[in-house]
Amino acid sequence: MHILADENMPYVEALFGPHGKVTRVAGRDISADMLVDVDVLLVRSVTKVDSKLLAKANKLHFVGTATIGTDHVDEQLLAERGITFTNAPGCNAYAVCDYVLSSLLLVAERRQLRLKGLTMGVIGIGNIGKRLLPRLEALGLNVLVCDPPRAEAESSFESTALASLIAQSDIVTLHVPLLMTGRHKTHHLIGAAELAQLKPEAIIINACRGEVIDNQALKQHLATHSEHSVVLDVWENEPQPDPQLMALVDIATPHIAGYSQEGKAFGTSIVYDHWAALHGFAKADVQALLPTPELAAMTVAGKPTQGLLKQLVHAVYDVRNDDERMRAVSQQTGYFDRLRKSYPLRRELLSTQINMSAGMPADNATTLARLGFQCSDL
Repeated sequence: MHILADENMPYVEALFGPHGKVTRVAGRDISADMLVDVDVLLVRSVTKVDSKLLAKANKLHFVGTATIGTDHVDEQLLAERGITFTNAPGCNAYAVCDYVLSSLLLVAERRQLRLKGLTMGVIGIGNIGKRLLPRLEALGLNVLVCDPPRAEAESSFESTALASLIAQSDIVTLHVPLLMTGRHKTHHLIGAAELAQLKPEAIIINACRGEVIDNQALKQHLATHSEHSVVLDVWENEPQPDPQLMALVDIATPHIAGYSQEGKAFGTSIVYDHWAALHGFAKADVQALLPTPELAAMTVAGKPTQGLLKQLVHAVYDVRNDDERMRAVSQQTGYFDRLRKSYPLRRELLSTQINMSAGMPADNATTLARLGFQCSDL
């Protein structure tokens, strides 16, 4: 069996290797000629799986993407050709939550903002959004949610209208799939009109898909509204984001919000488990794949103030490092994909245990657990 895999997808050899030959290729370089006599194709979001790519795929029976999103895959085409497809829903949800927390706490410190009591609007309550909610509440934020498709599917789900959410929110974070058409289209969901409705000094975080925000409208807006803070992990025209826009945003990173060691391991293992079930193979042992975290535990002796929470989160994952790396090389050709390919080892908050000093109130541990850490007193 021949398995063709994106070179940035980890643990492929460990999981798929025993069952066949694994060939690694840069995701953007995967071409139709490479799929001749290939049985399994493993991709990430940078590979467009369409009729052009599959033109010579004579043996392909399975396509897996180690991502939550599927907008890069023509699922109807795969179904028509009898090719089994799976994505990895929820695989990097906790990693993206960590990214949002790290970014939010950093922007708040820079601007001397007290987060408790502010209103945060979460657009998209799927695998990521629903896991983010308790973390935001642990910071003392009042949360509004907007997810019209879910509100239609669930009568008990209360969704705030987009315009109302934007007008009321001090912070807006986006976690929707990219939908180019339809009643719930998300392409350019945030454009000039929505940006004009932002509260003074509002913060925007986008860690879903670059095209969800009209980047040209955002650039024009920030040119005259420097009081707004923007965090972008995703961009239109990746891997060549607008350098002028990059210079205007507060935090710029190269589509790595979900790039934790755990997220990558779960992404590959979810895809493997789906494929293995087709052939009667055993499921993956994810924990056996993961190395021991360098920061396995921390001891807390103080009240979980915003300042302390920032220290704890940034001890595990400090988004400043990713922002600085991107800005330092942004003038170099091919820097965006190179940063993604050589991304350093990063663990999630859940990999670190927080030990509470004797006499600390139990609700302190509860706050830290809701933020995403393991806590010894719970």
